[in-house]
Amino acid sequence: MFTGIVEELGEVVAVADLPDAARVTIAGPLVTSDAKHGDSIAVNGVCLTVVDVADGAFTADVMRETLTRSSLAKVAEGDPVNLERAAAVGQRLGGHIVQGHVDGTGVVLAREKAEHWEVVHIGLPPGLARYVVEKGSITVDGVSLTVVSVSESDFSVSLIPTTLELTTLGRRVPGEHVNLEVDVLAKYVERLALPHLRAEEAR
Repeated sequence: MFTGIVEELGEVVAVADLPDAARVTIAGPLVTSDAKHGDSIAVNGVCLTVVDVADGAFTADVMRETLTRSSLAKVAEGDPVNLERAAAVGQRLGGHIVQGHVDGTGVVLAREKAEHWEVVHIGLPPGLARYVVEKGSITVDGVSLTVVSVSESDFSVSLIPTTLELTTLGRRVPGEHVNLEVDVLAKYVERLALPHLRAEEAR
């Protein structure tokens, strides 16, 4: 489990294509300072399992399912990536409950600059809008953010200077894809309520 509070801006140092998978090596001195084989590290919001650690970098395998559902399929050597280690029991939950299980990718539609912040509009893939609510939480490239506005096709978030400076979201331009993870609580509520809603409709 993660909190969506990015600890470090890492860099992809190698990408190896494998049959139905890829192996990525990412430099991140902070997140690798106590990392070991089997640990979980979120990369742009995707939970990956560490298979090797050396010289301030870690290596992880990315399976076909992950490549299909996330923007990691397009990651290349030299790309910056948001990094977060798994949450430790007992620490403060600075963001919200994040699983690192990407629900889909959105497209950056527009950016509106203000004096002290920036509003970013992001397109929603079909089927995800029902889980996104105004003032609710959403994870974008692994960053826990509060939704400013939402429609059936897009939503907006406000980025403070710290987020713009210390994460990849400060560099994303219109047309680029970002990983989205909606609030898992919304999906559980829907799952539990759906049979009752269907029963009411059938009456």
